[in-house]
Amino acid sequence: MMKPFRSIELDNNQVEFSVFCIENVAAKLGISGDEAYQLLTKNKDILDEYIIPNYEMLHTQGKEYIVNDIIDYMKECGVLK
Repeated sequence: MMKPFRSIELDNNQVEFSVFCIENVAAKLGISGDEAYQLLTKNKDILDEYIIPNYEMLHTQGKEYIVNDIIDYMKECGVLK
């Protein structure tokens, strides 16, 4: 079931960054973008509660740092083992 449309306004940079995060987490985990999106939003809304609120800090980092940070957070939240 699809989540309702988000009520927060995102600028184009945040949208592009979100897609970047989803695609690169998927690549690192060897899963599809859809599967990564589900992991980031289904049980714990990591996209809205972590990635977007921390955009200003995260987007200044390198790809490897960003992906590893998100995966570490996913593990802390119990989304990944």
